[in-house]
Amino acid sequence: MNANEIRQKFLDFQVKRGHKVIAPAPLVLENDPTTLFTGSGMQPLLPYLLGKPHKDGTRLTDSQPSLRLQDIEDVGDPRHTTVFEMLGNWSLGDYFKEEQIRSFFEFLTKEVGLNPEKIYVTCFIGDEKYGIPKDEEAARIWQEVFKEAGIDAKIAEIGSAENGDKRGIKPGEHIFFYDDHENWWSRGGGIETTPIGDPCGPDSEVFYDFGDDKQDVEKYGLAHPASDGARFMEIGNQVFMQYRRKEDGTFEELEKKNVDFGGGLERIAAAAIDSFDVFKGSLLKPIIDKLEEISGKDYESNTSDMRIIADHIRGAYLLSAQGLKPSNKQQGYALRRLIRRAILKALDLGIAQNFISEVIPVVAKNYESLSDEILTTREEAIVTLEKEEKVFRETLSKGLREMHKMVAKDADGVLTGTDLFKLQDTYGFPFEISVEEAFHQNIPLSKDYQKEFEEALKEQRERSQTASKGMFKGGLEDHGETTTKYHTATHLTLAALQKHVDENIGQRGSNITADRMRFDFNCDHKLTDEEKKAVEDQVNEWISKDLKVVFDEYDKEYAKNVLKAHGQFWEKYGDIVKVYTIAPAKYFEEHKYEGGKAENPLEARSSEDAPVSVEICGGPHVEHTGLIGHFKLVKEEASSAGVRRIKGVIE
Repeated sequence: MNANEIRQKFLDFQVKRGHKVIAPAPLVLENDPTTLFTGSGMQPLLPYLLGKPHKDGTRLTDSQPSLRLQDIEDVGDPRHTTVFEMLGNWSLGDYFKEEQIRSFFEFLTKEVGLNPEKIYVTCFIGDEKYGIPKDEEAARIWQEVFKEAGIDAKIAEIGSAENGDKRGIKPGEHIFFYDDHENWWSRGGGIETTPIGDPCGPDSEVFYDFGDDKQDVEKYGLAHPASDGARFMEIGNQVFMQYRRKEDGTFEELEKKNVDFGGGLERIAAAAIDSFDVFKGSLLKPIIDKLEEISGKDYESNTSDMRIIADHIRGAYLLSAQGLKPSNKQQGYALRRLIRRAILKALDLGIAQNFISEVIPVVAKNYESLSDEILTTREEAIVTLEKEEKVFRETLSKGLREMHKMVAKDADGVLTGTDLFKLQDTYGFPFEISVEEAFHQNIPLSKDYQKEFEEALKEQRERSQTASKGMFKGGLEDHGETTTKYHTATHLTLAALQKHVDENIGQRGSNITADRMRFDFNCDHKLTDEEKKAVEDQVNEWISKDLKVVFDEYDKEYAKNVLKAHGQFWEKYGDIVKVYTIAPAKYFEEHKYEGGKAENPLEARSSEDAPVSVEICGGPHVEHTGLIGHFKLVKEEASSAGVRRIKGVIE
C-alpha cells in the first residue's frame, strides 16, 4: 500500500466515523507573524482546541503538509525530512480515549495491514506533585485491544528516556509508562511549563518495531520506544486534552475534553513496507529513482546526498506551488536555501546539468490529489524553480572561482569572514552555503570567520543606512509575537548561564528571528552536558513560574551603579535607559517604584522574591514569561576566541 492510498484510506475511514474532511492549511500562513511555516497538523486547529466552535462540527479530519526547517541539518538520515504530511483527526468535546485508541489500532491493523505484534505504545506515568494520576485508563484500553488481537500485552513503568536506555524492554511488553518529557502535551512542553489557562493532558504515542538489528546499542543504549535509536519509530500520537492549568498553577479537569491525533504519513507508509527508511516510501522513492537515473549512481552508495536532494526538491515544489518566490527575506530565503542546497548535493553526485525540470514532474505527480486551493500555482512553480537553478548555477561557477582566488590571496591561506560577506553581497552566495561548500572542498576558514562576517555585514548596513531592511534594535529580525518571545528568552538564558555556569558571563551578541534565537556570551570552555541541561531546565522553570516582565526608565548611572542592571556597551546609551526586570508579581507589589527609583533596590534584589533578571534593553518583551512556551537548547558551539554561542528554539 503506497502513501497516497494510505492518505485516502485514512480520510475515508474517518468519514465513516462521522468526521468532516477539512481542507489543509497552506504551508505559508498569511497574516501570521508568529511562524514562517505550518509546522504541524494541529497548528491550524489550535483556536478550536482552545474552545472556539468550528463551523464543520466536533469531528474533524485532514491530511496536513508541514515544514520544519529546524530539522534541515538532520536530513540525510533514514527518517528526518523538512517536509512531512500529518494525518489528523480531532474530537472537540465529543469522543475520548476509548474510541480514539480503538479506532487508530483498527486503522493500523485492518486498513493499513500492520502486524499488531510490531506495535508498541506509551502512556503517561502521572505526576504526584501536581495531582495528575497515572493514565491507567489508556493503558487498560490498550491492553484490551491488544488482547482482542491475540496479544497478551504486558505493561512496563520506564519513567525517563534515560532509564529506558539502561533498562531496555522485556519479552511480552507492549505498553510503557513514561514521564511528562515523553507523554504530556501542552503548548509549553512539560507539566512545569504548561501555560496558565491552557488545555493540556497526557498523550499516548504509537511506535512501530523495525527489529532489534536496527538498534545501535553502543550509541543509543538499549532499545525502547522513546530511544533515539532506529529500532522503534513513532508513527502516531494521541493527545488527550483533559486538564486546564489554573491561576494558582494547579490543574483541573475540563468539562469538555478534546482529542488531537496526528500520524506521520511517510512514517506509516514506511511501516507498511517494513522499512525504517522513509525515503523508500512512495512519496520519496520515485524521486530517488529519478536521481539514480540522472546521476548514473545508486542510492545505497549515495544515501545522504540523494535523501537531501529528494527532501529539498519536494519542499521547494510545495512552497513554489503555493506561490512563494525565492528571495533573500524570510520564507523566500528558506525556499532559496532548499533549492541551492539541493543543487550543491547534485553537483556532489556529478550532476553538472540542470536537473530540477526532470525531477519536479515526479514530485508533482505524487501531489496531484492535494487541493488546488493550496497548490494554486503548480505550473508556474516549475518555471520558478528552473529559473532559480539556472541563476544559481551561474552564481555558483563565479562564486567558486572567487572563493579560490580569495584563499590564494590570503597570507594564511584561509577564507575569512570578510570574504564570506563579499561572496554573499557581491556574488549572491548565502553565508551558510559558503560555509558548507568551504568545508566540502576542504577550504580552511579563519578562526573568527563568524564574527568577521557579522562585523562586515554591520558596516555595510551602517553605510547604506538600511537598518529597517535588516536587523531591528536588540538583534531582532522583526517585532512579531514569536520574535518577542525569543527576545525575552535571551534574558532568561543569560541569567541561567550566570547562575549555573559563571556569574561573570555577559552577552557578546544576539540574533533573533521568528524561528530561533542565537545568543553569544563570553566563556572560556565548552559547556558540559550537565551545564547545558541546567541552563535549559532553569529557563523553563522560570517560564513555568509565569514571572512578570516590567520595564521602567532610569538615569543611566543609577541603573548601572545602584540597580546593578546588567548591560553591555553602556557608552552607547543616552542619559536615560530602559531597565527590564523579570520577577515574581510579589516583588513588584512589595518594592514600590517612585520617581523612577525603586525603594531599597539592593535589599529588594536579595529578597526571597528577587528578580531573576535586571537588564538594560530596548525591548520588546512579553508581559509575563508564561507566554513564551517550552524552551529547548538545540546547539552550543564556539563563536570566536573566548566566546561561545547558544542556539535555542521555542516549542
